[in-house]
Amino acid sequence: MKPSMPARSGQRVRMPMLRALAAAAALFAGSAWSMDLLQAYQAALQEDSTLRAARAAADSARERLPQARSQLLPNLSFNAGRNHNDLSRTQQNFLGKSVTTDEQYYSFNQTLQLRQPLFRKPLWDGLEQAGYLVQDADATLERELQNLGVRVTGAYLEALLAQDQLELVLSQQAFMLTQLDAATKALKAGSGTRTDIDEAQARLDLNRAQELEARQNLDYTRRQLEVLTRHSAGELARLDAGKLPLQPPEPQGLDAWLAMAEAGSPELQALKARLEAARIEVAKSEGGHYPTLDAVVQATRSASENVTSPSSSYINRTVGLQLNVPLYAGGYTSSVVRQALAEQTRAEETLEATRRDLGLRLQREYRGVTEGVAKVGALEQAVRSAEQLVKSTRRSFAAGSRTLVDILNAEQQLQSTRHDLAQARYLYLVSRVRLQALAGGDKEAAIAELNGWLAGN
Repeated sequence: MKPSMPARSGQRVRMPMLRALAAAAALFAGSAWSMDLLQAYQAALQEDSTLRAARAAADSARERLPQARSQLLPNLSFNAGRNHNDLSRTQQNFLGKSVTTDEQYYSFNQTLQLRQPLFRKPLWDGLEQAGYLVQDADATLERELQNLGVRVTGAYLEALLAQDQLELVLSQQAFMLTQLDAATKALKAGSGTRTDIDEAQARLDLNRAQELEARQNLDYTRRQLEVLTRHSAGELARLDAGKLPLQPPEPQGLDAWLAMAEAGSPELQALKARLEAARIEVAKSEGGHYPTLDAVVQATRSASENVTSPSSSYINRTVGLQLNVPLYAGGYTSSVVRQALAEQTRAEETLEATRRDLGLRLQREYRGVTEGVAKVGALEQAVRSAEQLVKSTRRSFAAGSRTLVDILNAEQQLQSTRHDLAQARYLYLVSRVRLQALAGGDKEAAIAELNGWLAGN
């Protein structure tokens, strides 16, 4: 084999190696963060379209209460009309002949009416129902606020994980470029083999493909965060592993978290309010069988009401009660009652199904925190062991008892373990935030606590 071929290969790898090292340095550089987690959450509170839609829905639902209350208050109305009348009248005169006369005149009427409902059962039920519907809207908004905290935290940590992954890939690429250069020089000096070059080159090619994937994932995760905040992500505050406390959830025990969720979960609170509204809807529908009673005060002023008194005017004042007794409506009211009962059953079953599903989700996130503590600790030890393996393999390679492939394998194992550790830490943090959100905990306090574990905070 000609010695000039390895020399050209060594020249080819120097510039890519410099570019990879420069890219890695650019990622690690910079100590001033342009956005931390708390800033991202506060921006999303103002800019997230899903949350703004939820706020608008809550504002709309709150109007049900004054609307229902207004139905029980006095209703004052005024009606007025003015008409032009053209009357043709035919009658027999004293000779028995038909005589037709034409008359034209104006008439008008004005009515001022005050109506006060005294007994209308559906209206009183509607007022109580509106209160529960407002509770439903408020709880639904709170659920969206909790979900926003989870979405922002997840997007932020996914961006950090993608950034960590790219840095690991670039670091591994720089190492492989160095090893490829060393193998090329060794072959040129007569102490290496072509197999070492091919092995390093194959792994470098694979690494470059992984770099493309990592960059695409980083762009996507940063874009995902920018969509939530409507701000450029910039340089994100990194997780400071030294600040991260590996602690089980407080309080300990899944039953305690289930009790917290039963009392404070906005998802359950919304469904409970809907169930109460559905029960009142049944009573409201049954109110269609009840009579209604209104007090009416009315004043009417009119003129030329009929042809017998075209030039007369009247003022009529009345005060009284109006009773309406439903007798038969073709089965409509009974059908509405059956429909309301079916809706009540659906609300009951939806609440029970959600309560069971919430229990499963709480268990998953609770285990994500408790098992995450053990997993992160185990992976931290695995990283230390992998680092020691790399050192030992390099010394053995220098002594001639290990090959370049052994060094590459050890280095790849180290980078893979570091990636698993970073992923485990982020999953542990996300599980903590999700657990608080499911139980209806203080979302801002949970995010502020996590934000305190980032570098620079």
